[in-house]
Amino acid sequence: MSPALVFDLDGTLVDTAPDLLGALNSVLVRERRRKVDLADLRHLVGFGARSMLAEAFRMTGDDADPDRLPELIDSFIAHYRSHIAAASRLFPGVEETLAALKAGGAKLGVLTNKPQELTDLLLPALRIDRFFGAIHGAGRYGYSKPDARVFHHVVDELGHGAALMIGDSATDVATARAAGVPVILVSYGYTPEPAHT
Repeated sequence: MSPALVFDLDGTLVDTAPDLLGALNSVLVRERRRKVDLADLRHLVGFGARSMLAEAFRMTGDDADPDRLPELIDSFIAHYRSHIAAASRLFPGVEETLAALKAGGAKLGVLTNKPQELTDLLLPALRIDRFFGAIHGAGRYGYSKPDARVFHHVVDELGHGAALMIGDSATDVATARAAGVPVILVSYGYTPEPAHT
């Protein structure tokens, strides 16, 4: 029996940076700050709205007021939710690869630190939810990647024992190591430096 394949989402299956950039710039413009560009954002994808906003505020002037950060995060998420797949695209070859793996009988899952609600909107919008037997985003549990428990939840839902992680970041490597499984890293994605295994 072949192992279950557990995929990261942002930077592995989907290029979400353009829509995340749109949400970030909507907040910056509302706060009378300059917009940032895609090159400024790519290394921040995968670390959450709080980190993206904090870094964008530092890049465009003073730090964000900590008391206003929850409001800014809510505004960011509201914009992103309403534009969830406006410019996000599958990386080249992803749909064909998922289709071939599924047709070959592979058990496929998604494990992401993107909030579950947003994950549940994005995958159907890109018409790839049909490939996955388990989809786990942040917020389902009190812990997330790189905690091995979330990886094991996905594998358990797939009804499989053997598994491997496929991702693009050091977080994905750490998740696989914590779970005691092999990891495959894609050669593209958002990690500024190669994450070596």
